[in-house]
Formats: sequence, structure tokens, C-alpha cells
Amino acid sequence: MISLLEVVFRGLGQGSIYALIALGFVIIYKSSRVISFAQPGFMIAGVVLVTYLVQIPWLGFFAAVVVAALLTAGFALGVERTVIRPMIGRPVFAIAIITIALDIVIRTVAHAGIGINVRHVGDPWGLTNTSLGPLTVQQRHLAAVITAAVLVTALFLFFRYTRIGLAMRAVAEDQEVALAQGVGVGMVFALSWAMAGGLAAVAGAFAAAGRSVDPQFWLIALTALPVIILGGLDSLVGAVVAGLAIGVVQALAAAYPAYVAFLGSNASLIVPWLVMLLVLVVRPYGLFGTREVERV
Repeated sequence: MISLLEVVFRGLGQGSIYALIALGFVIIYKSSRVISFAQPGFMIAGVVLVTYLVQIPWLGFFAAVVVAALLTAGFALGVERTVIRPMIGRPVFAIAIITIALDIVIRTVAHAGIGINVRHVGDPWGLTNTSLGPLTVQQRHLAAVITAAVLVTALFLFFRYTRIGLAMRAVAEDQEVALAQGVGVGMVFALSWAMAGGLAAVAGAFAAAGRSVDPQFWLIALTALPVIILGGLDSLVGAVVAGLAIGVVQALAAAYPAYVAFLGSNASLIVPWLVMLLVLVVRPYGLFGTREVERV
């Protein structure tokens, strides 16, 4: 039983990272009805920034993550203003294709920053274990869970109690009505991209904890796609719940491969995508999404 709980906690740690990336997808979609496929690019861009910032002697890991998140948020805001803003009014499909191109460009530039040497984010935990009651868990997973909990709480308080958060909720409900009420829709679009970029950078930094950063690192962000399908494309709550659920399922598949032997030796890698296919067939709008999204 203890070992099972340790596996579940490991999954929650990984799922926390998926949830942060998925929140970026959902925030942009709710404000602009566009699925931004540039999130993996922003994630690896933020991670590469962290690997360089931690080399500054007086700047520790946490400060490096904060600075990288702010820089990535500013970069994402600039991308929205220069590339996405001129496309307002164009078909959503065309904008989505542009985000794919953006992702490729950003990742290619970020890979140049990685180079041929192994890079690390300099996390203070590595693969060190710690005791959590009767459980033995890795400190990096505990840090990811705590960080995700703090950020998710801050986001919900922001959307619930601030004027800007209220404006973003209004735009998510009806852009034309919000515009008629004096809400700066363009400001909301820009802010949603900045928030998504910052979240991707933080998620990437914790995903890189205890491992090296290589050109294939961005593949972690792809798992956010099954997460947003399971949780619902327009649901912040769904992104968090589904992210944790996918992380736990993936950890269980990795820890008990005999139960999913029919899926092959890499079952843990394909389980999220099998879940996505099942959800698309049974409940296309996800666990917490709205049916209107299914019709779109």
C-alpha cells in the first residue's frame, strides 16, 4: 500500500507540471478561442533561460525561475502583439496553423541555446528523497506539487477578485458584449498569452529538475494535449484535475507494467494518448468542458 501511495504521489508531481502547461492552453483558448500550439516552444525557451540564469553566482534556482518566467511572459506578449494581433478577425484555423509555425521557430532557436553540451537547471533537489509521513518521495515532486498548488490558487484568486481577472472572464463569456462594456479585449488577449508563457516556463523548469535539458525536452509539453482534451478545452478546473489524473495514470503504468503489458514496453508514454482517444469518442468536450466547444 505504501509503495502504491508513493507511485501516486510521483504521478501527482508529474501531473502538476502537466496542469501548469495545460492552464496556458486553456487561458489562451478562453480569451481568444484559439488553441496555441506554441506552448511547447515557450516551455523550452523558458527552460533554456533558466539554465543560463542559474550560472549567475548571486542568482539561485528560484530567482532564476522567476526571472525566466517573466522574460518568457514578455516574449509571449510580444509574439501576440506582433504576430497574432494582426490576425484578429481571420479564421481561427489559420491562427492555429500560425502558432504551429511559431512553435517550430521558437524551438529551433532554443535548441541553438542548448548546443551540444548537457545543460541543467541547477535545481536544489536533484533526485534526493525525503520523508512525507510514512512515504518516501522525491523532493522535486514535492516541490512541483507545492509550486503548482500556489500558482493555481493565485490564478483562481486573480480571476475571482481582481478587475483584470473579471475582464478576462467577461471576454471568455462573450467578446462582443465585453467590448461593448468597455473591456479592453486586446489587452486581455495579450495578458492571456503572457500568462501562458510564464506558466510554461515555470512548468518546464520543474520538469527539468533532476534531469538534463536536451532538444527532445519539449515533448513533455505535448502531454498537455491529452490533459486539455480530458479536462475540457475551456475549463481551468478541468486542466488541473486532468493534469493530475494523467500524471497518476502515467506513473501507475510505469510502476506496474505487467498490468498493461499488452501496450508494449513504453506503455506509460502512450497511456495519456489512449485516454485522449477514449475521451474524444465518449465525451468529446471533456470532463468539465462545455458542449459548445464540441460543436466548434
